[in-house]
Amino acid sequence: MENRLRELEKLALLDIKAVSTQQEFEMARAKYLGRKGAFSVLYKELAACSPQERPALGQKLNKLKSVLEEEFKNKANVLSRGSCQARQDTFDATMPGICPLVGKTHLITKTIDDICGIFSCMGFGIVEGPEIENEFNNFEALNIPLDHPSREAFDTFYLDTENFGSNPQARRLLRSHTSPMQIRYMLEHKPPFSIAVPGKVFRPDATDASHSFMFHQVEGLMVADNINFANLKWILFEFARKCFGSAVQVRFRPHFFPFTEPSAEVDVSCIICQGRGCRVCSQSGWLEILGSGMVDPNVFKAVGIDSDKFSGFAFGMGVERIAMLKHGIDDIRLFYENDLRFLGQF
Repeated sequence: MENRLRELEKLALLDIKAVSTQQEFEMARAKYLGRKGAFSVLYKELAACSPQERPALGQKLNKLKSVLEEEFKNKANVLSRGSCQARQDTFDATMPGICPLVGKTHLITKTIDDICGIFSCMGFGIVEGPEIENEFNNFEALNIPLDHPSREAFDTFYLDTENFGSNPQARRLLRSHTSPMQIRYMLEHKPPFSIAVPGKVFRPDATDASHSFMFHQVEGLMVADNINFANLKWILFEFARKCFGSAVQVRFRPHFFPFTEPSAEVDVSCIICQGRGCRVCSQSGWLEILGSGMVDPNVFKAVGIDSDKFSGFAFGMGVERIAMLKHGIDDIRLFYENDLRFLGQF
């Protein structure tokens, strides 16, 4: 076997020296060091040698293998340097480059940033809350008890229904509006304060051009002494003009929300037809953008704020609706289909 080892070393070194391409390198390496290579065969034959010869032959075999592995490593370095040099030799700085795709802020995120930026400039703090809420924050504390007929308007995704208990603090759900953050904030802070709350909300609506089971809202809340409806109107007038332009007209319509009293829906003059009447505004010349009102005393009672001393207003708007009105988008599903042809326009 010693003669065979000497011949193998001589032949292998010649083969390694003759290698000039990566393909030849892989073939030579497999020939000697591969699973079915020369060394694999020799190791099997070593087991058949006498116990007296086996230790010395094993040491020589291992030593030769180490030598060839080092030779292959050196050859690999030589081939790598040659490959880099070849690429440098063929590099043409005058060839046109490949323009990489550059990401952009999603229109919904941009709209949320714009809305929050407007309220931030008017002194509102921006806070966020959890998307999983308890029933107390989502309903009871907002003056929507279990048997209240208005709860039917808030279809809800409940979680962990098997372990429902009678305690509304224990029942978990995906929040159906961002108003629960009003409760969380008022429980932890004392007036005066003013906040805007952006976030996702969830309702089991069938998806179509104007509905989605998940969408975004921005909630607003201001509580202090002597806050009145005139303050609410000024804030929302300013918001509408900064969001849709100084020429936009604003009107308030009486409405009902269980957590505000009095309540109103706010419309702006149609930005498509400038109030003349079109298909988008159903020929009315007005577009609804949000709901609002003075915080109901029962809401203050639930969070331990004295309604005789403090008053406040709240409002909420759909982010997708604002984005659709501003950019003339007629299908809410376009926001979530990840079509770069659509998203790249904004």
